[in-house]
Amino acid sequence: MSLPGPVIAVVGPTASGKSSLADRLASRLSSEVVSVDAMQVYRGMDIGTAKTPTAERLVPLRMVDVCDPVDDYSVQLFQRDCRAVVDGILGRGKVPVLCGGTGLYLNAVIDDMRFPAGEKGARERSTYEGMADDLGADAVYRLLLERDPASAALIHPNNVRRVVRALEMLDEGVSYAEHNKGLHKRAAWYRALVFGLSMPREALYRRIEERVDLMIEQGLVEEVRGLYDAGALGNTTAGQAIGYKELVDYLEGHRSLEDAVDAIKVRTRRYAKRQISWFKNDPRVQWIELSSVSLDEAAERILGNIDAASEDEHGSF
Repeated sequence: MSLPGPVIAVVGPTASGKSSLADRLASRLSSEVVSVDAMQVYRGMDIGTAKTPTAERLVPLRMVDVCDPVDDYSVQLFQRDCRAVVDGILGRGKVPVLCGGTGLYLNAVIDDMRFPAGEKGARERSTYEGMADDLGADAVYRLLLERDPASAALIHPNNVRRVVRALEMLDEGVSYAEHNKGLHKRAAWYRALVFGLSMPREALYRRIEERVDLMIEQGLVEEVRGLYDAGALGNTTAGQAIGYKELVDYLEGHRSLEDAVDAIKVRTRRYAKRQISWFKNDPRVQWIELSSVSLDEAAERILGNIDAASEDEHGSF
């Protein structure tokens, strides 16, 4: 049976230009961009998650602002909601353009992934939750990475609940990755054409630092202060997001603004390295080196593959 599609996905590390390219592509296709970013789903978290401002969008941007930062919005819910959006676009005869750097969220949409149920009501987790409270989400994620790299690769670093559950399972003698082997099977859900953006590491890090500085100029501190005052940045996945956690520490007097900004840059660079590793491990990704082509040229290259993708019934490119 023929799979639905084609679907285009633009992936890569943060600050690589994904959003601009996806917007160009969707505009040329008279279609829509569908975000596959774990943090852009949250309302009010705009500057720090680098959402394209509404006035600058060439086409509609979907799967952003779908829940509040205090909501327990999981990858399972994202899979359900995002597939409904993608199916709607395909049903109108258009080619959806997925865009984002959260590899697990992309795979949840374009692959036949099944997620475990029943994480609520798990055993005592106070030790790991206390560690997350005291040292941050990065600390418990690093612990999981040291103890069980395969499981860490399946979980978003900001998803404290799932990281804690994976650590609990290890204490019980069970690996999250082994228990849920079906998560990364490459059975396709859609006929997806996946393009990754790359550039020299030094250039990427320079772009990251410049973007963090621009976010501060655009009012990220004020955005975080508003969410904090509203009680929206507690011990939740959203509250651990890069940029938000560090600035909450600043607002609470635990670090200077300069230290907070430096920490955001360091943490963003580390996140970019994890993103690169994730997508490098996916053989479907066709890489575009942005040091040798412009975004417009990259768009032309991708558009040239759509006809071939439309003729392929199995998503093999």
